[in-house]
Amino acid sequence: MDACVLGRIGYDLHAVEHNRPLAEVEHFSRHLGGSSANIAVGLARLGLRVGIISCLGQDALADYLLGFLREEGVDTQFVRQVEGYNTSLCLTEVSPPDRFPQVFYRRQAADTRVQVGPAERAYIQQARLFVTNGTSLSASPAREATLDALKTAREAGLRTVLDVDYRQSSWPSPKEAGCQARAALPWVDVVVGNQEELLLLTGKDDTSAQVEAVLANNVTLLVRKLGAKGVEAHTRTESFSAAPIPVPVKSTIGAGDGFAAGFLYALHRGLPLAECLAHGNAAAAVVVSRVSCSDAMPRREELEEFLRATSEKQ
Repeated sequence: MDACVLGRIGYDLHAVEHNRPLAEVEHFSRHLGGSSANIAVGLARLGLRVGIISCLGQDALADYLLGFLREEGVDTQFVRQVEGYNTSLCLTEVSPPDRFPQVFYRRQAADTRVQVGPAERAYIQQARLFVTNGTSLSASPAREATLDALKTAREAGLRTVLDVDYRQSSWPSPKEAGCQARAALPWVDVVVGNQEELLLLTGKDDTSAQVEAVLANNVTLLVRKLGAKGVEAHTRTESFSAAPIPVPVKSTIGAGDGFAAGFLYALHRGLPLAECLAHGNAAAAVVVSRVSCSDAMPRREELEEFLRATSEKQ
């Protein structure tokens, strides 16, 4: 197995009527969502062998999500269904180019029930890359399971990745989210976050101070997502930046997950950091040109063709 992903699987409903306030939308299209699930699908479409550890409710939403993951080639043997808890649900308004408000339903969310035992540890140890997100740290027992999984992966020599993935609806306060994410850093090699998330994580709004604070925790690579300003990658010895690729925007929801999939795919292949950023930006550009998250993820041939076409235009 190339990559093991631990975290949220969600059921997404995207507005079919575009440029209408969410309260006035009458029709929705369904999709698999959740940051971890989106990244898992993105990596699988790029050709990696991927497994996911998560929990879903015992409901019809879960049946659809499990079926979608399996059709995409994502191994779901460690996705449990738990009684009395709900599959995460999200409704999204689609008003391009820059209005995409969301409503999350995460009361008694099933993904907070993730547990990691001997079987899960052995499963993680088979991989080369372990990816999780900050939402998995928001409640017990998933919080402890996520830390256990990170430690297991680090001790087994995997590259470990934390996407800060701050979702206000999952936390009692931004301060608590930052505190829990900081507690995970000793077992993380790669941190991915946007400006708001890195402010929560470090308590600092200056770029150099954020970089210094994160790398001081034995993190080897920090990726700062800057939205319309592009993205940066920082190690202890070098830094790179890349501008976003301009495309007509249909929806920005899932762009960060697309970036993560493209970037981590290239990193897993051992490409230089500048090329990793290019792959991440290209995958994000493909995603924003479509509506949905997981369904919008590019496949390897499509991503490579997009990169070639973009290079020819420069």
